[in-house]
Order: sequence, then C-alpha cells, then structure tokens
Amino acid sequence: MLMNHECSQMDHTGGSFAYLRVELGDFMAFIGAGNIILEYIIGGAAVARSWTGYFATLCNHSPNDFRIHASSLANNYNELDPVAVGILLITGALAVYSTRHTSTFNWIASFVNMFVIVFVIVAGLTKAKASNYTPFLPYGARGIFNAASVLFFAYLGFDAVSTMAEETKNPGRDIPIGLLGSMTICTILYCLMGMTLCLMQKYTDISDDAPFSFAFKQVGWSWAQYIVALGALKGMTTVLLVSNVGQARYLTHIARTHMIPPWFAKVNKRTRTPVNATVVMVLASSVIAFFSSLDILSNLLSISTLFIFMLVAVALLVRRHYVPEQTTTYHRNLLTFFLLTIIGTSIAIATYWAKSSGWVGYVVLVPIWFLATAGLAYFVPQARKPKLWGVPLVPWIPSLSIATNVFLLGSIDRNSFIRFGVWTGVMLFYYFLFGLHASYDTAHMTIDIIHKDDKQASVKNLEEGEIGMQRM
Repeated sequence: MLMNHECSQMDHTGGSFAYLRVELGDFMAFIGAGNIILEYIIGGAAVARSWTGYFATLCNHSPNDFRIHASSLANNYNELDPVAVGILLITGALAVYSTRHTSTFNWIASFVNMFVIVFVIVAGLTKAKASNYTPFLPYGARGIFNAASVLFFAYLGFDAVSTMAEETKNPGRDIPIGLLGSMTICTILYCLMGMTLCLMQKYTDISDDAPFSFAFKQVGWSWAQYIVALGALKGMTTVLLVSNVGQARYLTHIARTHMIPPWFAKVNKRTRTPVNATVVMVLASSVIAFFSSLDILSNLLSISTLFIFMLVAVALLVRRHYVPEQTTTYHRNLLTFFLLTIIGTSIAIATYWAKSSGWVGYVVLVPIWFLATAGLAYFVPQARKPKLWGVPLVPWIPSLSIATNVFLLGSIDRNSFIRFGVWTGVMLFYYFLFGLHASYDTAHMTIDIIHKDDKQASVKNLEEGEIGMQRM
C-alpha cells in the first residue's frame, strides 16, 4: 500500500490505473484496470453477503432463513441471496442520487461505527479467556499465510483515496498523510478486534456469518449482539456507499481513455454523478452476490488485489530508475534484467511454498532475489526523485512488496486461480479486439489536436509579428 502513496505525485485522478498507464504503458494499465474493476465488483458482492449475516442476527434468524437454496445449482453457488441484492441496489441508488448526500451519511455512520468498535473491544475483553488462545497457532505458519492471503482484500478501499488527487489542494502531501494515518488506525483496530474475538471464543466456535454478534450471545450478553449487529450493518453500508463512489470514479477515468466504451464516462447533468458507470457496477455486483458464496468471493478478490499491488510496486521501480531519453540503453537493460529476476524468483518462491514443505528451495531462491535487488540498488542509478514524499529505501521496499504479494498468492487455492485465469482471458480478448484500437485512435486524435493547436498558435504568432513589423 506504500506504493499507492506515490500515485499522489500525479495531480489527476485515476489512482493505480493512471500510475500504471504512465509507467508501464496502456497494455499493463488495461490489465490493471480489469483487475481493479473485478476488485470492486467482487468486493461489493462480498460485503453485501456479509450484510445478510448481520441483518439475520438483528432479526433473530439464521442467515440461511433469508437465502433461497437452489439444489439444481453447484455447491457454493446454490445459496441465493436476495437481501444482498437489495442492499446493493439501495446503496447504488443513493450513490447515483447525490455524492454530497452520500458523504453526509458516511460522516454520521463513521461516528456510530467508532462507538461500536470501542464497545466491542472494551466489553469483549471483559469476557476474555486466555485459555481460548491455546493452541496459539493451531494451523501453523501455513495457516497464518493462508489467512493473510484471503484477508488482504481488507486493504482494497485505501487505493480509492489516491483517486482524489484532483479534489485535493496539495495531493503530494495530503494524500500520503491521509493514507498512512487511516491505514495505521484501521490496522490497529482490526488487530484489536481480532484479538478480542479470539479471546472471547475458541477459534473452532467462531461463527462464519456474524462472528461478533454470535460471540456476545455465547458469553451471555444477548442484548449486546443487537448493538454489534446494528453497528456492523452501518459499517458495511458505509463501505458499500464509498465503494460505489470509488468504483464509478475508476470506471469513468478508464472510459475516458476509450479502453472501455466512453459511454461509461458520461456524467448526469442533474445529479452530477456518473450514473452509467455506477448502475453497471452495482448490477454486476448484484448478480455475483446473488449466487456466489463468501469463500469464493474472498479468494478471488484477494488474487486480484495482490496482483494489482505487485504491479504498482513494479511501476514504482520503473518510475524511479527509468526516464525515457535520459536513461542509457545499458542501464535500461540492467533494469529489465533485475526486474525480471526479482519477479521470477518471487514466483518460484511462492510456487515452492505451495508445492513443497521443504526448505532447500528457499536457500537457493532467496539469495538470488536478494542479489537481484542489491544489483538494482548499486548498478542502476535512480533517474527520478519524488517531489515531496516518496517510498523510502528504494529498491528494497518495492522489491520486498513484489515478493510478499506474489508469496501470498501462493497460499490461494487452485480453483480461484482458474477463475482468475478465465477473467484475464476475457479481458485480453476484449482488449485486442476492441480496447487496443479504441485507445490507439484516441491517442492519435489527441496528438492531432495538440498539433493543430500548435499550428494555430504558430500562425497567430507569425501574424502578430508581421503586424509588429508593419507598425515599425
């Protein structure tokens, strides 16, 4: 996530997509854009499915009481969730109606959320049992990394902050402060709540649908489950509203490049919101939320998020070490070699982790990764420095980010990679058939307009010069 802070050095919207487009070109930007869209669609669907769980708790029901079991459909796709679709449509309508009203609701909901979070931590710790932490690592190191790879999508929303550069007076300073501050606070609260939950209940007894509400019920505080459920519903509703605004902004920016139809970039004159983009994204999330289980959604979402973060780290290394027409061919080739080695060894380490329980592979691969990073640091000079704030210890932190993100990918199940591969295939098919030509034509139209403006300016200057000569 540190890599996204450098996106704020660009004083225009677009976040990771704009950053990838500038540093790695249109093709990689389109791959990134497709995964960003996938993130938001699946993220909205996952939150909506969770919303059903806490709504059921608030109504003293099981989540399955609100779902329709379709025995004719495959497992993990046969629990139809109309409640999830309903909340997506409601929050989507609010986002379409007015961004200002959405922001006001978010401000109010944020105070309620903070109260509930503090209540859960303080009240929950009064019911803590240290014995629930035994065994401390029931699934060992693999369990930690498996959980981390799935929960990584919790950091998805922070990327949306970097899309606000146009609305920020000093994006190079304000956005990094906002990102670092909010991410630090959220990470601390997330850890405290996770610790509290595991101290309240044995890990084997934690509910999949509404864990905190169920935990308070089990320790004898039945009344507290309603406070927690209500706070969770408000929090998830806020997440859906913010997501609707952020995903529409992303889709609008991508559409302006003509990589996807510019119809998505149209802004409604009355509401001043990108209605087309919002409606399409909400409907896509609704379809997926209606059919897919939370397990399917969380794994696929994590693959997409980790892949995007890895690409942004690569883009940062390119940005710092390469400037067209300034970097020599020798240094450019060295940069390419070291980057490919870092990525290749990271993939090899992740594959070894997924396929083997030994240690010999790490002894061979980790030193290669280290030497490639050291080679990049000492043999390829940095060609660009950040204007105000930048990621420190380059290339070490970006290289470690690449290795970490790819390593976590090695903990995700095979079926999720198959689904990710299908989505990537669809993206590539669209790009080479439509997106490539549309963005190419748009780029040439822009160049022609610039040349036309330059020609008109030259003619105007020449005419003014002739008039000046005549007056002399």
